[in-house]
Amino acid sequence: MARRHLTMAELRDVEGQEIGTTGWHILDQDTIAAFAGTTGDTERIHLEAEAARAQGLDGTIAHGLLTLALGPMFIQELFAVTNHSRVLNYGFDKVRFLEPVPVDSSIRMVLRLERVRPIEGGSAFHLNQAFELRYPDGTVASRPACVAEAVVAYFD
Repeated sequence: MARRHLTMAELRDVEGQEIGTTGWHILDQDTIAAFAGTTGDTERIHLEAEAARAQGLDGTIAHGLLTLALGPMFIQELFAVTNHSRVLNYGFDKVRFLEPVPVDSSIRMVLRLERVRPIEGGSAFHLNQAFELRYPDGTVASRPACVAEAVVAYFD
């Protein structure tokens, strides 16, 4: 899907609708290790296949927060707001990690604008993010790896 350029009014108009689906993004071991190094989260199931197998996994898995951290990149892949003075990550109302993401799996995001609410100087956009999971063998998981309600504030 091509990136859409929207005004704030046009974005408000898609309230209650799906905005789009991103392309797939591979989470390889180098990416997982870089995230571990950046965050200091060096839990062995993310870095050592033997440790992951000892925990009943097939190999290393991506950090849940790594999956979640890709949300802004995915949002930017889908749309850009053209007429705002600033934008802020306002936070999350809900986050759930539903499936582990094995190394060399791919994720993509299905994005839906659940609701818009006024805030001083702008609007808060509540974005439902469903991070779909495709395993290395090409099989797509029956449920998302992660679901989250991100809140992004755009100011006039």
